[in-house]
Amino acid sequence: MNPSSHDMEPQEFWQEIRPAGTCDLQPAEGFSNFYPAKLPDGSELPLPIRPLADGDHALASLIINQASFVVVDRLAALLAEQVQDMKPEIVVGLPTLGLTLAAATAAKLGHTRYVPLGTSRKFWYREELSVPLSSITSPGHEKRLFVDPRQLPLLEGRRVLLIDDVISSGASILACLSLMQRVGIEPVAIGAAMLQTLRWQAALANERPVDRVRGVFKTPLLKQGQNGAWF
Repeated sequence: MNPSSHDMEPQEFWQEIRPAGTCDLQPAEGFSNFYPAKLPDGSELPLPIRPLADGDHALASLIINQASFVVVDRLAALLAEQVQDMKPEIVVGLPTLGLTLAAATAAKLGHTRYVPLGTSRKFWYREELSVPLSSITSPGHEKRLFVDPRQLPLLEGRRVLLIDDVISSGASILACLSLMQRVGIEPVAIGAAMLQTLRWQAALANERPVDRVRGVFKTPLLKQGQNGAWF
């Protein structure tokens, strides 16, 4: 396992960004309990490794609302840099974890507000302004994704940027795109802190071009080796 780093405790994750070269991104011995995601400037964010149900594979995990303010601020600044060429005029955030990143990124873009979507139906919400929503991190708990009808004027005729914390299977983004279609909006860009594996590309390519998707960093599907480490 990576000799340059000690195993991290659960409460230590998502709290600091390490200087470039702190961790070996491809150690010969594999990764133990964390994967060092490489940011655009070369710095590294240690992410916990979550084994999948098959026991042979794992994913790096980001829970952004548990991250330190310093980490959230840095990820938002980097994402703002990634999408600024698309000239977004309003940010739409996906619940739940995407809201943290969306608000911070909107501020970095110089916006004074953003539009949060929701899964908790208020009494003035309308069923026709909602779509089913499922998440790989909450299996078996399908909800509905709503846009507040009172905020529709903020979207009409604007260059819309969708933001989620992580894009993995692409299911959440597809649901949001479907909801935007219902209100006549075609987003100019889709942003996330982490692009997790490549599964999302096939899902989005069937309906939307993937070149509008911008992420701060990418993480692979990890496979367990004979020594118990992840590669």
